[in-house]
Amino acid sequence: MKLIDTNLKHLKLRFAEVNDVSLILSFIRELADYEKMSSDVVATEEVLRESLFERKMAEVIIGEYNHEPVGFALFFHNFSTFLGKPGIYLEDLYVQPKMRGKGIGKSLLSFLANLTIERNCGRLEWACLDWNEPSIKFYKQLGATPLDDWTVYRVHDESLNKLARKFAG
Repeated sequence: MKLIDTNLKHLKLRFAEVNDVSLILSFIRELADYEKMSSDVVATEEVLRESLFERKMAEVIIGEYNHEPVGFALFFHNFSTFLGKPGIYLEDLYVQPKMRGKGIGKSLLSFLANLTIERNCGRLEWACLDWNEPSIKFYKQLGATPLDDWTVYRVHDESLNKLARKFAG
């Protein structure tokens, strides 16, 4: 396990490994609880193991403060046809409440910005819940701009199945 130094004395980052699956799931559940969406979490360790480490559909960075895991960032590559380049999409960024305000979230985002540049990607982007004012303020302070003229659409559950059946005839 390679630890990555940060500008914070007690914070190290590292790419998650398969033995981190239970930790990742616990962070996902903590984040869902914070976002008042706990009932939406159906992920299991088995599903995460397959998706993250067998199929390699996304990557995870773990933040460790004084050798204790305190947060994570889960991301994957998307693609911009306008730029003709891949980008990095940050699906989840979470720092435990007791550790907020120490620069950990900023370090995770800074690492991802560097990774975006190293991988020759065109942009780093993410979504934020409209009611999450502390996060919105934090992101804007880092130079992120909201895309007010875009709306995210989602097809899932029975709507996904219904749409898929249209293709089949």
